[in-house]
Amino acid sequence: MITAIVLIKTSVDRIPEIAEAIAAIDGVSEVYSVTGGYDLVAMVRVRRHEDLADVIPGRLNKVPGVAHTETQIAFRTYSQHDLETAFAIGLEG
Repeated sequence: MITAIVLIKTSVDRIPEIAEAIAAIDGVSEVYSVTGGYDLVAMVRVRRHEDLADVIPGRLNKVPGVAHTETQIAFRTYSQHDLETAFAIGLEG
């Protein structure tokens, strides 16, 4: 699974509507309203790199009100669940 983090600048008067439209796109797993230089952050998860082109420039960037995006591709994913599993290897309850 390939994960992309998409930083999104939008029309600030329509952030909730834009976030909902983005969240409805296949391949978008979460959308966060955030503080700072961007208005939204979307997590995109797809099977192939080629699928990113369909989701991000093909659909997400075309949502009315999306002004600018910046995409970060994750090399590796770390989560609390992954860390707990790693530390539990070899331990028997």
